[in-house]
Amino acid sequence: MFRTLKALFEDQIAQFASHDDEVDALPLAVAALLFEISRADQEVHADERAEMCKAIAQICEVPAADIANLIESADEAVEEAVSLYDFTSVVNERLDHEQKYALLLTLWRVAYADGRVDAYEEYYVRKIADLLHLSQRDFIRAKLEAEPKRD
Repeated sequence: MFRTLKALFEDQIAQFASHDDEVDALPLAVAALLFEISRADQEVHADERAEMCKAIAQICEVPAADIANLIESADEAVEEAVSLYDFTSVVNERLDHEQKYALLLTLWRVAYADGRVDAYEEYYVRKIADLLHLSQRDFIRAKLEAEPKRD
C-alpha cells in the first residue's frame, strides 16, 4: 500500500515540482490535510475551499494557477490513503515546529471558514495536531487564534 501511495504522490505531484527532477510531496500532503478538514462535516463549502487555496499558496508557495489541480489531486490522495499518517509523515520530515503550528492554525481557519466547527472537524484537527507532534497548548492556542472575532 505504501508503494502505491508513494507512486500516487509521485505521479500527481510531479507537475508541482519546483526544481530539477526532485518531486516535492509537501504541497500534496498539506493540501490533503486541509481537504480532510474541509470535508469532515460531509460538505466542502466555498469559504473552506477559498481558505484552503490561500493556505496552500502561502505555506507551500504554489502558484495560484496550479492550486485547483493540486486540490483535485489531494481529493484523490485522501480517498486512497490508509490514514492521516501518510500525509503527516511528509509534513513532519519537511517542516519545523513553527511551520507545523502555522499549518495547525490554517486547519482551524478552514474548520471555522463556514461559520461553525463541526465535531468531526475538531476531531480531525486534534488528530492531525497529535500526528504533527504539537502540544495541547499549541492546539488550544491555534484554535483561539483562528476563531472568528465577534463584534
